[in-house]
Amino acid sequence: MGVASLVLGIISIIFGLFGFHIVSLPCGIVGIILGAVGKADPKKAGVAQAGLVCSIIGTILSLILFVACVACFSALSAF
Repeated sequence: MGVASLVLGIISIIFGLFGFHIVSLPCGIVGIILGAVGKADPKKAGVAQAGLVCSIIGTILSLILFVACVACFSALSAF
């Protein structure tokens, strides 16, 4: 589960940067869940921790950029 969390975290970061928030948010949330569950195995705890961190970063990044996009579109529609 740690490797899946890491892969989903990286996907979440990449898609979050390019503006695909519909893909980024669910990948980040599932990555957070898998990273938390994957930390139970002591042999793969490091990979699960890295996946958890990447997923959290991807989710927060995606949320911040989504809010910024909504703010920009609402500011442009005011003109």
